[in-house]
Amino acid sequence: MLEKFVFTKKQVNKYFNAACRDLSIASRSNVPEIVFTFCYEALIKLAIAVCAKNGWRVKPKQGYHFELIHKLAVLLGDDKDQDIEVIGNEMRSKRNLDLYSGGAIVSLKETDEYRQWLKKLFKKVELIINS
Repeated sequence: MLEKFVFTKKQVNKYFNAACRDLSIASRSNVPEIVFTFCYEALIKLAIAVCAKNGWRVKPKQGYHFELIHKLAVLLGDDKDQDIEVIGNEMRSKRNLDLYSGGAIVSLKETDEYRQWLKKLFKKVELIINS
């Protein structure tokens, strides 16, 4: 699902900016479903940006979101507390329930926790992207 590839700085920035745009949309809404959807999209796009920065290209296949979340955790050195994999896969599971099982209920409090966690993650990644 991931293969080695050399990206330009411009391409990496494009991926990162797309992730930032989704987080911005999530930050401006108070509708739980909108916040959750755009937070999840921001997480996946952030993972794509970090992979690109590290010379990995995504080949979309079944299960690639799971692989992206895992690779993001590895590349950011999050293998101690595993926040990225635990929270990321929790979000992925809820997104799958919503898509394939008739909907998942997420509260505004829960989505706000995702949003705050992502904002911290984005700050960490921004330093890497800009280095």
